[in-house]
Amino acid sequence: MLDQNLCYRAVISRDARFDGQIYVGVTSTGIYCRPSCPAITPKKENMRFYPTSAAAQQAGFRACKRCRPDAVPGSPEWNLRNDIAGRAMRLIADGVIDRHGVKGLAMQLGYSSRQVSRHLLAEVGAGPLALARAQRAQTSRILLETTSLPVTDVAFAAGFSSVRQFNDTIRDIFSLTPSELRLRARGLRGSVRLEAGTIRLRLTYRAPLQFGELLTFLADRAVPGVEEVHGDTYRRVLRLPHGPSIVAVHEGESDAGAPPHLLCDLQLGDLRDLATAIQRCRRLFDLDADPAAVAEVLGEDPLLAPLVRRRPGLRALGHVDADELAIRAVLGQQVSVVAARTLAGRLSARYGTPLAQASGSLTHAFPTAAALSAADPADLPMPRTRQRALLALAAALAQGEIRLDPGADRDGVSSQLLALPGIGVWTVAYVRMRALGDPDAFLPTDLGVRHALERLGAPNDEKSALRLAERWRPWRSYALQHLWASLGDLPASAPKAAAPKQNRE
Repeated sequence: MLDQNLCYRAVISRDARFDGQIYVGVTSTGIYCRPSCPAITPKKENMRFYPTSAAAQQAGFRACKRCRPDAVPGSPEWNLRNDIAGRAMRLIADGVIDRHGVKGLAMQLGYSSRQVSRHLLAEVGAGPLALARAQRAQTSRILLETTSLPVTDVAFAAGFSSVRQFNDTIRDIFSLTPSELRLRARGLRGSVRLEAGTIRLRLTYRAPLQFGELLTFLADRAVPGVEEVHGDTYRRVLRLPHGPSIVAVHEGESDAGAPPHLLCDLQLGDLRDLATAIQRCRRLFDLDADPAAVAEVLGEDPLLAPLVRRRPGLRALGHVDADELAIRAVLGQQVSVVAARTLAGRLSARYGTPLAQASGSLTHAFPTAAALSAADPADLPMPRTRQRALLALAAALAQGEIRLDPGADRDGVSSQLLALPGIGVWTVAYVRMRALGDPDAFLPTDLGVRHALERLGAPNDEKSALRLAERWRPWRSYALQHLWASLGDLPASAPKAAAPKQNRE
């Protein structure tokens, strides 16, 4: 249940930190807003508070045209939680209802449709269909504002089953027709029309964000042919439900009055993949994180406080494809980052799906688990134990014995991974952090972590590192990123050590 007094204080102080975490319905106007809405603050007795925009819509409120509450970053709570509601919210954001319906959602969660609906109503104030409806409306608004697609195409691309349903939903939520919404967007700063098959949109986040640090991390690990970092832009091939696409992400200009954002250029093979592509890019850069909440814990720790001050808003990078990340984690066992990247590039060229047309240096989608499960061992230049681990993992993923979708039970998946030959605690923790978005994963045996702790004057053996990391819960993944980043802080006069191997398994 939402703390009514806390919610009220957030509204009267226009605290933007709560945008996307609570929504304010105003009974006197029939609209709902974000807490930081610049409109006149309503009377307390006229306010109703909701944990999701879908709950506010279901209660009969329309979205505020001034603050556009549906365009804010999502709540970080759903990444923290591993219960039914948290897992369901991550799956719905990934578009599972549009692809497989409520029964498909329930099946992936391992519960009945009725149980899932009951849990969501109790936890977020809206059922799965209402949550999916809110997401379709948000996708529709993006397409109407940023492309010149015909309205009919927008309706079906956003996941609506009919144009009538699309028109009714847009009018209910935005109090505008689709055409009026598009016309109004022409005056919005930053609107960009569809050019050469590219959709440009904004990925908002809660400031601050260390985008340069994230680019460095991704550049060091970029798989040739699949991804690249060029200047201040990250580009890669996305494998989406309806086909491959290409995404390019870079920092947006800080326009006066515009929320902090990254610019995302999408070349989609099928427009139905838009919502899924957006969510996967948001997960990659951890854009729904709350840096203030993280800094409140890590910034008070005497060991990490200097690192947090040096890099405020450092994110715990996720990934756009959980299966790919898991396979790459195995490829990186006991070798350097450079060696793992090179091997991943060779396997992509050999077993990846070629693009119909190359885009610069991007030529392939990363191999599917099914393709790698049938790989010739001669193409895997690694010890036999790691060959067995890679082939066993790929087979388990291909056959659906292990699922790494956004709604996966993190603890259950960890047990399944550990049961595979050659998979140890480092790989499992790394998969939890980057593939499953766990904000509280930690790698006490990682050589980079051990070197960082040693440089900070802290004990760096496994047991000591685990005891120390207890102070950093529930944000140990962010502490890990700060430790890794600190390895680049050597004084200019000091010689840099060779890059450590990724782990000790």
